[in-house]
Amino acid sequence: MPAFPPSPRALQILAVVLTATAFGALDWRPSAAAEVPGVVMRQRAEKKTFTDGEILEGFFKTAFGAEYHLAGRVDRIRKYNGPVRVIADGVNRADRKAQLAKVVAEIASHVQHLDIAMAETGDANVTVRLVRDRDLNRTIARFYGAERAREIHKSLDPQCLSGFRKNEKFEIEHSDVILTVDNGDFTFLDCAYEELLQSLGPINDTSSVPWTMFNDNVHKGFFDVYDQYILNILYDPRIKAGMTVQEVKAVLPQVMVDVRAFVAKVNNLPLE
Repeated sequence: MPAFPPSPRALQILAVVLTATAFGALDWRPSAAAEVPGVVMRQRAEKKTFTDGEILEGFFKTAFGAEYHLAGRVDRIRKYNGPVRVIADGVNRADRKAQLAKVVAEIASHVQHLDIAMAETGDANVTVRLVRDRDLNRTIARFYGAERAREIHKSLDPQCLSGFRKNEKFEIEHSDVILTVDNGDFTFLDCAYEELLQSLGPINDTSSVPWTMFNDNVHKGFFDVYDQYILNILYDPRIKAGMTVQEVKAVLPQVMVDVRAFVAKVNNLPLE
């Protein structure tokens, strides 16, 4: 289905993120990392200890606003309000589909209140389109239109991208992710994690937070501890779609206590 309905009303409730990639789970990480040396290296060097201020800086900078948007800046929380089901279509690459399934499983096991899984049937609210690198430009133009595709390439020159459609309550209804399959394992994983996670709500890239994969200068290839904090805050039941910054700040003290406990537990970290 098209990522962006053409009606004026649809554009009013649209949020889009387009992310460029510059590169040409506890029980899952070791086996997957063994296949991707670039991931192993980054996991060993990963920073895992953060202050509340460091975590919340990244949360507010990524959960509000949008890196590339069609309907103006929106300073409201956007998230799914129900199960998220992911389906892959496009190029028939069994290896990439298997990697994607592991990425989804890793996200599911490390975000406490997010029900996400691969779809068992064609009924899904996240569609991941697997394309060859040579077909990326054509795919972008097909989904976003020729004019917007030119704007995208001029400002971002993406290798992978994602967007979502939300309703009047700022609940995400459907996400589209485009991933290239022929740029190597590290780039595929790096793109898959970033775009899938951004399609869940933290749509704004930031260049001022050095620990998040939502920084275009940061490439990880795995679901790092810092971004687990961001997603667990976003999907805590007390953080609701449509909330403003001030409304979020009012419930954050208890949310942070619970999020810290969960992230520490699933990563075998000492509870600070």
